[in-house]
Amino acid sequence: MSKLEDARRLYARLMAAQADAADPRLEEIFATVPREAFLGPGPWTIIAGRGKTTTPSADPVHIYQNVLVALDDGKGINNGEPFLHAMWIGKAAPVPGETVTHVGAGTGYYTALLSMLVLPGGTVTAFELEPALATRAKENLAPYSNVTVITGDAVAMPLPASDIIYVNASVAAPPVSWLGALRPGGRLIFPWRPAEPVALAVMVTRTERGLVCDPFMRSWFIACAGASIASSPAKIPTYAQAIRSRSVWLRQDRRPDRTATAILGDVWFSSRPP
Repeated sequence: MSKLEDARRLYARLMAAQADAADPRLEEIFATVPREAFLGPGPWTIIAGRGKTTTPSADPVHIYQNVLVALDDGKGINNGEPFLHAMWIGKAAPVPGETVTHVGAGTGYYTALLSMLVLPGGTVTAFELEPALATRAKENLAPYSNVTVITGDAVAMPLPASDIIYVNASVAAPPVSWLGALRPGGRLIFPWRPAEPVALAVMVTRTERGLVCDPFMRSWFIACAGASIASSPAKIPTYAQAIRSRSVWLRQDRRPDRTATAILGDVWFSSRPP
């Protein structure tokens, strides 16, 4: 194998191990989808902690590791940490035939990975608010025939009925429209940031009993336009309260009770499973 192929294979093995998922396709898909095709021409700006550095050259071998790569440095938009996305994708567990909505698709790298995991028969609708990034995503994802890219606001626009809604921008609370778009068994995975010190990755699953809430790791993303500030918050959670959340309710369906860990506009979180 060439040096680049070797780097891709090691990267893919590391991503599959980090995902800790039963799906054997994860490693192959991480090895197959070329990350450099979604980053623009190199050299690339790599973000490490609070610092930045530039790759020594435009050789793609430099970006097959667990690094953030800047897409729009001025706005703080990057390609995302591969380890984190491997864990999220493993957690969401896409299967062939499912319908995925990707909110905050950037230039489309993780959209492409999701699209491969729902083949055959599955589709991905990718929303990107930034017009320049959406244009790049449309170009980058042209070879992926099961992907549709929409330039627009996924908070204001209706989402298609989805088996997975994969969100890459932090929200104070999931919009009611997102919860309503979940099919039975559907999973909404998103960065929850109801307060500055509270930054959690959460998966909400629609079950026969209701919406099950699983905060499973710390997570920091840029704010989601239109949903990063809670409307009429009645209870902002501490980190300790947020991590104990086990279900999500709409206030129109059930009034908040003493189990409420957070009450944020039309949505509230409970420490009790549904």
